Amino acid sequence: MISSLAGLVQHVGLDHVVVEVGGVGLRVHTTPATASEARAGTTLRLLTTLVVREESLTLYGFVQAEARALFEQVQTVSGVGPRLALAMLAVHSPEAVGRAISTGDLVALTKVPGIGRKGAERIVLELRDKVLAPGSDGSPDSTSMAQGAPEAVTNQVREALVGLGWSSKQAADAVQVVTTDAASQQESADRAGPPQVADLLRAALRELGR
Repeated sequence: MISSLAGLVQHVGLDHVVVEVGGVGLRVHTTPATASEARAGTTLRLLTTLVVREESLTLYGFVQAEARALFEQVQTVSGVGPRLALAMLAVHSPEAVGRAISTGDLVALTKVPGIGRKGAERIVLELRDKVLAPGSDGSPDSTSMAQGAPEAVTNQVREALVGLGWSSKQAADAVQVVTTDAASQQESADRAGPPQVADLLRAALRELGR
């Protein structure tokens, strides 16, 4: 079992990173937000889960221990595999996922592409008594985004949202909303420079989750 790894980042994709460990490049699947914070040529440490299938060995990486624990726990529910578990953590923070499960918030759970109402009910039924309801996730509001996000940043966020299952129009509309909201708040925002991909992506995911 590979429980963690640390090494030099060779490549960063929208939903994965390639990390060189002992001369071997390991492809690690992550949420888009985690991938966007990695930088090629820098050292990265991730907590990992190795999913073993007859035809593949796949690594999933997380910055937070809570995220990894929740990723593993939701897969104990019938019908929830690693890709769907990772999508849950891409749409919501670990705290928000735990809160949705423990409070029976089906609306929040069905915001995840691939989870319908019956699937959400099954997740709540099987995990409600096993997951503690956490507090606020502490993520910055979309209105804290600075005005004028570079086109390369907004393009990458749109691609990440489409990769998670939303349509091109939904992705474009969400990015437009969060950048427009940011523009109206720029004068009062205490933030230097344009938003980064991870910040804008989190804001767009929250917008889509409403």
